[in-house]
Amino acid sequence: MVSEQKNSELLIKTAEPVVKPAEPVVESVLLDGSSPLSSTAVESLLTELGIASNTVSHEPMRTVEDSKKFRDGVPGGYSKNLFLRNKKGKMWLVTLHEDRQIDLRELGNCIEAGRVSFASSDRLMKYLGVIPGAVTPLAVANDHSQQVQLVIDQQLLALDPLHFHPCDNTKTTTLKADGLLRFLESCNHPPQLLDLGPLHSG
Repeated sequence: MVSEQKNSELLIKTAEPVVKPAEPVVESVLLDGSSPLSSTAVESLLTELGIASNTVSHEPMRTVEDSKKFRDGVPGGYSKNLFLRNKKGKMWLVTLHEDRQIDLRELGNCIEAGRVSFASSDRLMKYLGVIPGAVTPLAVANDHSQQVQLVIDQQLLALDPLHFHPCDNTKTTTLKADGLLRFLESCNHPPQLLDLGPLHSG
């Protein structure tokens, strides 16, 4: 009995720690082999287009919850951005008000996409040049072949000002709705405006 106990203790002491496999690293390269735009390049594009904007740096904001925690009560419109695909491989970037509640089946019907699911991080980088947690409508500037259809919650555009990551979740760019639309037009990505009705609290 004593021998068995010692053996058990030895096994416990010498057991290898459980190491979770590392998540695959996604190379920062677009589908055409070029590099995605940096936040500075996005800001420069806005300036070249004469679109008034302001960019601030902050701790990484990967989720809506992070944004609400760190924004310090700054008013305006904040979003959640869903990068979706259907079975045929067609892709959508859907920018919704951060508090909009809608399931994917309903959303797929609204955008006439059929059944949709979240696209992979690899596809996200290839077509929009961003990582999960940094998704933004401004990223369509990286979609050179216009493969991604942009859809925007109409109720979000009614707010002023609007706040989005400039392809970097350690920064937030603030601009007006008409400035956003001008930027998207310049990138050959005029958005489909989606009227989902009023937001329901709770």
